[in-house]
Amino acid sequence: MYQASVPRFVHMLGNLATILDKAQAYAEAKKINAAVLPASRLYPDMLPLTNQVQIACDTAKRAAALLAGVDNPVFEDNETTLPELKARVEKTIAFLGTIKPAQIDGTEDKDLVVKVGGKDTPFKGMQFLLARAIPNFYFHVTTAYDILRHNGLDVGKRDYLGNTTAG
Repeated sequence: MYQASVPRFVHMLGNLATILDKAQAYAEAKKINAAVLPASRLYPDMLPLTNQVQIACDTAKRAAALLAGVDNPVFEDNETTLPELKARVEKTIAFLGTIKPAQIDGTEDKDLVVKVGGKDTPFKGMQFLLARAIPNFYFHVTTAYDILRHNGLDVGKRDYLGNTTAG
């Protein structure tokens, strides 16, 4: 359970942090107003980059906290710039670094209740991790990547995947 969660979250969040650095350099080189990329979205009814990064971070830390049985740190959703979004990613990685394998391994059958669409939804640990947390996490990381790519950032699959032999 631990290997399927925390190291994967950390790896992808590290890749996202690198992509956000590239986005910052791109925005500066192209003289793009600092508010533009964080507010960008793929389609008018989709959440902007800021929310995509926030939700990816929240999903990773909530999953780890729930499975480990520790308090989920609350981060204010007040980021408006790429460096602030990167700082949130780094805070999430730091929190995940406090979670040890022994806290999560063996939680496959742990009873969890998670709000889904405002409704309490029961899950077993593995069901929550594999059917809810991981897909939701990757959806938001991918959407963040897609928003930046759509806005001209020169990134590709190698940026998204990073070093796939790490962790």
